[in-house]
Amino acid sequence: MDALPTAILKPFSGSGARAMMIDTLKTHGPDSFAGNLTSVFRGSADTTFYIIAVYFGAVGIKNTRYSVGAMLLADLAGIITAVAVSYLFFG
Repeated sequence: MDALPTAILKPFSGSGARAMMIDTLKTHGPDSFAGNLTSVFRGSADTTFYIIAVYFGAVGIKNTRYSVGAMLLADLAGIITAVAVSYLFFG
């Protein structure tokens, strides 16, 4: 799957995921299934570790043990849902 690297990179780096999306769009075209899927991946989740570092740090939360697991599980749910929605609308 050509769009999967974007989904894997999204929790770590928003700008890296954007660069991967642009590369996929240049390689396969914006109207291809891979282009549509990578665009849906890009919008289906947020940058998990940025949220932990900035937002949790701003309010003084120090114990993020269970939050990281819950957020990564939500990212996985977003990836699975993005694949299902993309096959429904574009496949």
